[in-house]
Amino acid sequence: MAAPDGPRRVVKTPTTGDSLAMTDTIKTPATGAVTGGVRTLLRLEGAALAVACMVFYSYFEGSWWMFAILLLAPDVSFAGYLAGPRAGAASYNIAHAAILPMLLGIVGMIVPSALAMHLSLIWCAHIGIDRALGYGLKYDAGFGFTHLGRIGKDARPSS
Repeated sequence: MAAPDGPRRVVKTPTTGDSLAMTDTIKTPATGAVTGGVRTLLRLEGAALAVACMVFYSYFEGSWWMFAILLLAPDVSFAGYLAGPRAGAASYNIAHAAILPMLLGIVGMIVPSALAMHLSLIWCAHIGIDRALGYGLKYDAGFGFTHLGRIGKDARPSS
């Protein structure tokens, strides 16, 4: 007999072989974080972003002194953790999501503004380097909880 919301599909879990309906969920040790090949792909994507930004920065003839000085500027957002993990995660994520630097780059192209383009590329390079190193966007559970997995001394090796 079909369930009120339609027929139930049953699948076997890969690890235990238990039957689960498609609407059921299972808890994994890395809840909220990617693992395995997807994590590796996201880290490689971060490395590619960083390299592409540096190539474009060179193409747009940016000052490498400015690049070196400002590369770590987004990490000032760590100061948000002084107000607690929720505020820290919010400030970190604002500075480390690609949305704002991409918008800055678009503004730099429309206006046009070489400075805006250079700042955008430095900012995106920083984000790419962070992702390549495994530093993802933060959850408010604490600094070590990221979308790319746990970081820090309590991190477990990812599969």
